[in-house]
Amino acid sequence: MAHTKQLGSTKLGRESESKRLGVKRQQGQKVNAGEILIRQRGTRYLPGFNIKKGKDDTLYAGKSGVVQFKKVKKTNFNGRPRYATQISVK
Repeated sequence: MAHTKQLGSTKLGRESESKRLGVKRQQGQKVNAGEILIRQRGTRYLPGFNIKKGKDDTLYAGKSGVVQFKKVKKTNFNGRPRYATQISVK
């Protein structure tokens, strides 16, 4: 016989949906309190002034204002410096 019978279910359908991570508001944009600014995994972007961090590391605007990004120097747990971007609303 040329074909195989009854192997089971399909091998397709295992792709998960994308999580739509990333920066949602750019520097200089006006935002309202509670707006999502960045969706991230881990603390790639650090919260600054008037920024709230959710339990999944999402950054929200704490009050209305203008978005600002700034490079900051942080120290890793092993003592080496790391440069991270801090986001603030002023």
